[in-house]
Amino acid sequence: MPEPHASVAHQFDDAGQQYQASHLGMWTFLITEIMFFGGLFTLFAVYVSAYGEAFAEGSKHLDLILGTTNTAILIGSSLTMAMAVRSAQLGRRNGQLLFLSLTLLLGLAFLGIKAVEYTHKFEQHLVPGPNFSFPSPVARNVQLFFSFYFAMTGMHALHMVVGVVLLTILIVQAWRGRYTADYFTPVEVSGLYWHFVDIVWIFLFPLLYLVARHA
Repeated sequence: MPEPHASVAHQFDDAGQQYQASHLGMWTFLITEIMFFGGLFTLFAVYVSAYGEAFAEGSKHLDLILGTTNTAILIGSSLTMAMAVRSAQLGRRNGQLLFLSLTLLLGLAFLGIKAVEYTHKFEQHLVPGPNFSFPSPVARNVQLFFSFYFAMTGMHALHMVVGVVLLTILIVQAWRGRYTADYFTPVEVSGLYWHFVDIVWIFLFPLLYLVARHA
């Protein structure tokens, strides 16, 4: 949807071209991210098929309740982000502030729960490295599972932190009345990024907490 009254940067011919370029740039970035996480998912699938018993033991030490709670939180944040984008498209400043703030709070809640999970793993000596301890004949391969766990969830959490920063900037700009029915591209492209991060977790959760547990 072109934005005829938007402020057009000097490198663009018109607002419509700027709008399309912004979306193309974000989709291009997301494609590279899909390839990155796709590689991790593929590698995990290879190892879980090779070391099913060890990965199942490791997965059983993940907190299924916390993981499920975080899944529900991110699904809810996708809804609030979609509502924020719609409010921006309609030029509703109060709606933007409300739904962007709710999305931010849900994102922070997710990170808080993930921090609790990480703390539990440190206390249980399940963090890969010299202090890793797991009383099992397959302890070495269990450590491999937790290497995947921390690498994959850690990268996802990093993307969540980036999303939280973006949301904070959007809230400040929305408070200043920056986004109207004629100009809402930053909210829309940030929404694409947030939905992508949510979708990544939708794949991470079953892989780490469910599939591996029953390998």
